Amino acid sequence: MATATKLLLTDLMSGVNHVPSNYVRPISDRPNLRDVQISDASSIPLIDLKDLHGHNHSNIIEQIGLACQTDGFFQVKNHGVPEEMIKDMSSIAREFFKLPESERLKMYSDDPSKNTRLSTSFNVRTEKLSNWRDFLRLHCYPLEDYVQEWPNNPPSFREQVGEYCTSVRGLVLRLLGAISESLGLEKNYIVEALGKQGQHMALNYYPPCPEPELTYGLPGHTDCNLITILLQDEVPGLQVLRNGKWVAVNPIPNTFIVNIGDMMQVISNDKYKSVLHRAVVNCNSERISIPTFYCPSPDAVIAPAKDLISHDQPAMYRNFTYAEYFEKFWNRGLATECCLDLFKPN
Repeated sequence: MATATKLLLTDLMSGVNHVPSNYVRPISDRPNLRDVQISDASSIPLIDLKDLHGHNHSNIIEQIGLACQTDGFFQVKNHGVPEEMIKDMSSIAREFFKLPESERLKMYSDDPSKNTRLSTSFNVRTEKLSNWRDFLRLHCYPLEDYVQEWPNNPPSFREQVGEYCTSVRGLVLRLLGAISESLGLEKNYIVEALGKQGQHMALNYYPPCPEPELTYGLPGHTDCNLITILLQDEVPGLQVLRNGKWVAVNPIPNTFIVNIGDMMQVISNDKYKSVLHRAVVNCNSERISIPTFYCPSPDAVIAPAKDLISHDQPAMYRNFTYAEYFEKFWNRGLATECCLDLFKPN
């Protein structure tokens, strides 16, 4: 069977009208799409950043702190990333996944340690069940260290994605200052805890799925990094676990979704929570999502902030390097139980 040799889901599924067995989840681990709540305006906070550095500063800091504490997720508007840049980023991602198979496969690798790679599912070397996703993963900070490894087709890829990465990094740094303040820490505390800092992104492509109730784009997981900035297209697919129920976060044009990662939970000494979320698929429409992952440098030592440790709230985690955490996270795959449990004090 020729289809069995295909490396990418996009090419494997051309003309296939059922979900291959290695994508089918056990009955107890299926999305149960009928039992999902649709988000409304009150479900996931939408925060207007327009006056973050203006007269409404303290109110916005308070909103961000409350969202980090109670939801682990929030949406932002008036975020400073130009609308045209967002459109260009979405278009170039779609264009990349429409390239001929032979052109896309120039970027293929199943090695998670590679800085730039096109792959499928999550970690094909270790997982037993596949996820309904192809993805292009890029390292993008410092930009000049990595941009030459990126695809040069479509021709404007490096320029447009590079500009987007730089603009989103500016947003991340503004948010990290605000989150530090919301914890009662110095504005630069979190950024300085990251060492040299790292920024990765993924261009996720979820093809239409003939039987979406049988599989996931990505199953429930937390993010191992510090903070994630997600750009969605207009097709719903992101779901967040809230009060024990999965809530669909439907896209709002020109907003970003921000979620707290595991490293933020550690630095905040459990005040802020890294929350389970997942991606589901549908039978009618392809979906593209573009998360930017901001993280510590591999040698950065991560620990609860000293000012957030007290007699009533002792340190909830031991000190560890981000490299140690990242390796455990990737080797375990997308296990539902949080990897953080392995880093509690002895």
